Amino acid sequence: MTPRKHTNAVYVISVAAELAGVHPQTLRIYERKGLLEPSRTPGGSRRYSDADISLLRRIQELTDEGLNLAGVKRVLELEQEVESLRAELEQLRAQMREAIQATHRQYRRDLVPLNQQLALLNETARLFDSGR
Repeated sequence: MTPRKHTNAVYVISVAAELAGVHPQTLRIYERKGLLEPSRTPGGSRRYSDADISLLRRIQELTDEGLNLAGVKRVLELEQEVESLRAELEQLRAQMREAIQATHRQYRRDLVPLNQQLALLNETARLFDSGR
């Protein structure tokens, strides 16, 4: 089963099937095969959301391209995994940028301006010269 975004599940099976361009029985098959999981009313009736309709359209695209339902399920799983990995990668990139910025801020704090270093060198040189 593919995770789906939480949206209002408002469409009955006949409307969802019409919006997706399939027969209502096809939606039941997709559900049995684990391709989609519609919400249920307390009485057990299926209710479909806009996210479900988008998923149904994606399933139709894939079957129109010649994939069987097992292939469709695998493609949907892989698409979900890719999306998850992209989100993780973006999060890691943001953490990396922050770590680099923190390092640069630390470097700036640790750096001593050149004129202060020259003053320290001159003072040190005078101490050694006066000790002779």
